[in-house]
Amino acid sequence: MASRKTTDDRRARIEAMRRAEQSRERRSRIITIAVSGLVVAGLVGFGVYVLNKESEEQEQRVALAKKPIKAEKSWDAKKLGRNHVKEAVSYPQTPPVGGDHNQAWLNCDRNVYKEAVPNENAVHSLEHGAVWVTYNDKASKDDVKKLEEKVKETSYSFISPVQDQADPLMLTAWGKQVSVDGADDKRVLQFFEKYVQGDQTPEPGAACTGGVTAK
Repeated sequence: MASRKTTDDRRARIEAMRRAEQSRERRSRIITIAVSGLVVAGLVGFGVYVLNKESEEQEQRVALAKKPIKAEKSWDAKKLGRNHVKEAVSYPQTPPVGGDHNQAWLNCDRNVYKEAVPNENAVHSLEHGAVWVTYNDKASKDDVKKLEEKVKETSYSFISPVQDQADPLMLTAWGKQVSVDGADDKRVLQFFEKYVQGDQTPEPGAACTGGVTAK
């Protein structure tokens, strides 16, 4: 009799342990599903946030590119020469905004030049849709550094010193030019958005690498 009671007690304990283990497994599954759901919901929410933010930023860039740039100077792109020449060219603007140029373009894929570059090669880069950032000794080192960083993150752009230009900081594209007050001037971003491979580009999609590189 005692032996049967002991056996029944053992079975009862085993059954209780089995039910407890099943209960723990159910709780674990519920917790895992709940946590997974929260993670998925968080990822979806974050993804939607990122997409919305990128969409808003794109809309802002498009809107910015459509606005006229204050104090910008323009030249008739169709009247600017586009012949390839071997000799030096005397340009009416400093830095030049277009015209006849050397058959080799200056590398303009995020290139930072510490010394003056040949105008004839730089103009060819403008023809390919590049923005040329220039500065002289009157520009602050901080502004120059910030503009160099902007160029380093923007394909179809390059920067170099031009000592005899009229203003400390200038931005040039084919047939377009503006002087800015500093690297944080909102016209810098606007000029880049509008003219890097912009509508003014005579040869959109042409290479900005594989040309010549100055110092």
